[in-house]
Amino acid sequence: MVLVGNRYGCTWRARHQAMNNSKLARREFIKITAFAGAGVGLGLPAYGQSAAAGRRGVKLGIDNFSVRGMGWKAPQLIDYAASLRTDSLFITDLGAFEKLDDGYLKDIRKAAGDKGLQIHLGSWSICPTSRAFRKDWGTAEEHLALGIRVANSLGSPVFRVVLGNGEDRKSEGGIEARIKDTVKVLKSQRGRAINAGVRVAVENHAGDMQAWELVNLIEEAGKDFVGANMDSGNATWTMEDPLASLETLGPYCLTTSLRDTAVWESENGATVQWTAMGDGIVDWKVYFDRFEKLCPGVPVHIETISGFNREISFLKPEFWSAWPKARAVDLARFVALARRGKPREPWKAPEGKDRKLADQEHQKSEVERSIRYCKDVLGLGLKA
Repeated sequence: MVLVGNRYGCTWRARHQAMNNSKLARREFIKITAFAGAGVGLGLPAYGQSAAAGRRGVKLGIDNFSVRGMGWKAPQLIDYAASLRTDSLFITDLGAFEKLDDGYLKDIRKAAGDKGLQIHLGSWSICPTSRAFRKDWGTAEEHLALGIRVANSLGSPVFRVVLGNGEDRKSEGGIEARIKDTVKVLKSQRGRAINAGVRVAVENHAGDMQAWELVNLIEEAGKDFVGANMDSGNATWTMEDPLASLETLGPYCLTTSLRDTAVWESENGATVQWTAMGDGIVDWKVYFDRFEKLCPGVPVHIETISGFNREISFLKPEFWSAWPKARAVDLARFVALARRGKPREPWKAPEGKDRKLADQEHQKSEVERSIRYCKDVLGLGLKA
């Protein structure tokens, strides 16, 4: 094996030692070094092999978390989405509604429909043993039941939920125990969801599950009423190339929360910075060529959360205690992605400017640039 140092002084010998200390076998690490140059032989499209962009006939919308700093309620979010001429609005927090009675919700549904918008609805953790779970909406079962009812009143075909976040991988029993607890909650509301015509979309969220783990959850709970909310940025927090994550989750995808990402090699592994669409290193033309085939009828919601850096420290041996079943092929693809990137500084508010105002302006700029890019470069959206 040829040992090559990088600009950070990290050699492949150091990587080799880190992997030997993990649960990955030596022969699996050899796959990583063999394929890391370009993802060759991993059964996925090579970067740069995209079809020519045209109008794709794919709905385009925003995830309201993109403009979280505005503090807007549902009517203001509808007006904003309409001003961007989107087709869909993903409201991912029940707190965006001033009331949850059917009359109010049906008025919101009508207001959105009058402006040519379909609403998708979401909320947060339904895993009662997750560190992210909150009792704001009652028990986990009550939270899920409430979300299904609200989605039905709004005309949303889905209700997005999450298991938790990356800290759950370090909890007693690890992520498999948390998946089991989440499946139990989902199954308890199966009849309610089916009767309401609402499918539950579980997100790969904040480092909690890799794509294959989420697929296992969906299959165990019942794919007749459970699917995925596919988040391309979150995939990178679990050492996945967004294109590889798409190949796995695409057939289960019910809705989306997408953003671009920059990834580069760093001292302890790789560093991730989420970006506006077109500012990262994901080949979106290749991505949406596959998306059209794997996710027919699914809207693209842009969820920009830009400007901060997060290191994925997979070169530290202790990192792998939370990833006992990590797959070499996923890490190989992620390493290949990181080798294409260059370090970036995190975003900072302009000196002397009010931080809240700067955040609001930054958030709006990121999502608005992203929507323009999706329309003009990628051919997304049904409205001119």
